[in-house]
Amino acid sequence: MKADVIIIGGGPSGLMAAIAASSHGANVILLDKGDKLGRKLGISGGGRCNVTNAKETDELIRNIPGNGKFLHSALSQFGNRDIIRFFEGLGIRLKEEDRGRMFPVSDKAQTVVQALLSQVQKQGVDIRAHHSVQAVLYENGHVDGVKLSDGRKLRASAVVVATGGKSVPHTGSTGDGYIWAKQAGHTITELYPTEVPITSGEALIQTRELQGLSLRSIELTVWNAKGKKLVTHEGDMIFTHFGISGPAALRCSQFVVKELKKSGQPGVLLTIDLFPEQAAPTLLEKLRAKARAEAKKAIKNILKGILPERLIPVLLRKAEVAEDVTYDHISHQTWEQLVKWMKAFPLTANGTLSLKEAFVTGGGVHLKEIDPKTMASKKMPGLYFCGEILDIHGYTGGYNITAAFSTGYVAGKNAAQYSQSLTSLR
Repeated sequence: MKADVIIIGGGPSGLMAAIAASSHGANVILLDKGDKLGRKLGISGGGRCNVTNAKETDELIRNIPGNGKFLHSALSQFGNRDIIRFFEGLGIRLKEEDRGRMFPVSDKAQTVVQALLSQVQKQGVDIRAHHSVQAVLYENGHVDGVKLSDGRKLRASAVVVATGGKSVPHTGSTGDGYIWAKQAGHTITELYPTEVPITSGEALIQTRELQGLSLRSIELTVWNAKGKKLVTHEGDMIFTHFGISGPAALRCSQFVVKELKKSGQPGVLLTIDLFPEQAAPTLLEKLRAKARAEAKKAIKNILKGILPERLIPVLLRKAEVAEDVTYDHISHQTWEQLVKWMKAFPLTANGTLSLKEAFVTGGGVHLKEIDPKTMASKKMPGLYFCGEILDIHGYTGGYNITAAFSTGYVAGKNAAQYSQSLTSLR
């Protein structure tokens, strides 16, 4: 039997593509090489599954720095509001948390995964787990189906590649789809890790002096080799045994990767503003007033109510201030120096963890070769792409999964319509 549409990959984009294609009348086969579908979805959002973000479309796109503008058409067809309505229509109640993040009220990712799988089954999609695809078949300049690893061939008018990138490979994202895209004539832009912890070779990291220390609501800035600010992100971060992690660090990571490559330098300067809501003069006056009121106390004790205790000796060393010095023996210049470090604590990054350890893959199928209105290949009729295999990446917070659901829906719908148009011509 020949299917109308074959979808390769049972992640968020593939599941949504299957739902969209089958709801538009297509006979659909969904293939996944793993033992169960939705594995990456099941661990997303810390196991709670951040299904989308409630921000307006323009703000969504701004939070997808990796070619987010490409998504204008897809989001107009199936955007975050549609995603919310879709899940609520499946009986999944959602709640909005900080920064617009949308979670199931159950706080369980499996609630979302099971609802998607149930809908796929309800719509008659032929789900085949443990089916590894060896190649996408092309014949006479168009898609003809797929060849499985066991040698069997499945015929179809359209194939949707939803195999993901190369991040979090234990969920099945091992980059298989890039090979098939190349065989169809597509360009794959350079792959690199994004939304990934940042590494540093500095002594305070290597000695693990600050390992495990969390900083709340700081601002982390990445600087280029010429001293120009590349990006600043507000949020939480944590010092690790290899560098820094946490939301602010993850958001800055892609800029570290790109600047290291661009500059050819061994390191990239980061600065941490510990008090982003206070200007330096205001912070200076508050510090001096507190020290003046407790003039006999050592500076290290004055700072205990202001800074995390483990950070105090590090800051005092950088400002060249003895820990036991008191207010009467600290010059105005020294106070200014201390505030300078509080507002711009420096840390040199020398890289990031690997692509395998990243949350998101940067790079992928070149978008100039994809129709943004349909997710169809411009190189091979009947071939469609969606999700992380495309050269699209966003910040954590529901942006990547929104792109996956949106492109998955558009790819599935248009693959179905393409297949039906061929049937009508026969």
